[in-house]
Amino acid sequence: MNRMIQTWRWFGPNDPVSLQHIKQTGATGIVTALHQIPHGDVWTVDEINKRKAEVEAYGLTWDVVESITVHESIKTRSGNFQEYIDKYKQSIRNVAACGIKIITYNFMPVNDWTRTQLDYVMPDGSEALYFNWVDLAIFDIYILKRENAENSFPENIVTKAKERFATITEQRLQEIADTVMFGIPGEKKITVEWMRNALKAYDNIDRDALRSNLSYFLNEICPVADECGVQLAIHPDDPPFDILGLPRIVNSMEDYDFILSNAPYKSNGICFCTGSLGAKETNDLPEMVKKLDDKIYFIHLRNVRSDEEGNFFEADHLDGNTDMYAVMKELLLIHKKHNVSIPFRPDHGHQMLDDLGKVNNPGYSAIGRLRGLAELRGLEEGIIRSL
Repeated sequence: MNRMIQTWRWFGPNDPVSLQHIKQTGATGIVTALHQIPHGDVWTVDEINKRKAEVEAYGLTWDVVESITVHESIKTRSGNFQEYIDKYKQSIRNVAACGIKIITYNFMPVNDWTRTQLDYVMPDGSEALYFNWVDLAIFDIYILKRENAENSFPENIVTKAKERFATITEQRLQEIADTVMFGIPGEKKITVEWMRNALKAYDNIDRDALRSNLSYFLNEICPVADECGVQLAIHPDDPPFDILGLPRIVNSMEDYDFILSNAPYKSNGICFCTGSLGAKETNDLPEMVKKLDDKIYFIHLRNVRSDEEGNFFEADHLDGNTDMYAVMKELLLIHKKHNVSIPFRPDHGHQMLDDLGKVNNPGYSAIGRLRGLAELRGLEEGIIRSL
């Protein structure tokens, strides 16, 4: 029976976790991107091959592109959006020409993954990423100062945000702002002013309009991906809720049904992220895996634990909201049924042991992810032997 392909996220030559260290984890594949290239610009064959050679010099393979970022003009279908779509098509062709066949991307408007704290202390002393609605309300209402931001939160969250803001330090305010706007390591940092301007472009874009824009984009690029033999794997919203007054349209089975049915191409598929999807209590992840079946092209495995208000921290990989055994079993049944080997990576990990105090990309320290990979590898082996 085929096993999953063990991969590791690497942010390029400036990543504190080197390729030499990754080699020692037992992972065989690398998940990376050309983060130095501005959003919307074409990835050239020369630049792709340069990065590929760096990876292969350590006996590793570049298995998944994560991500070719979708330009904001494409998401809003405004300005030079068609030009950016044409550039995206060329990047797909160039990636395929270099032998890489899986491209992950997301369609989150303005902000990518969002947390409010990067060093939430766990009972064992390790540190986790954390999302708290009150802190997000403080950012939205008092730092971003978005018009009518209070209307985006329940009354109890607005009240708690007002109370917390009354005693909060300037240092903590800056930490919240920096964390919410952290973005992808290696890419240009955004500012409050940039975010305010970017949000204005969505004044007249609701859920249906954003869905329509995604459908248009997919129907433009999927024929090119089909032609090149590339699998396109859309990553779910992280977190899987509307935030900052923006619609989020990739976080449920209903969303996936829309995405797959409105662009019925072979290339159109899913990056199944158990952490992002698991933060939404109505999502039944094992059942979603069953339904998505061979449309899952790439897998992120991590876990979160939520409280009654929907705040969540990133838990150990085998602990949290998601029954990782049940998810892994369904994924391996897909491997068996279709005779495939889907790449996965241990997504995020606690800052722990010798990594505590070191400068690392949030969630991407070495030891926490190595623990996750080891646990997931053992879980996979046990399930395979029982099938």
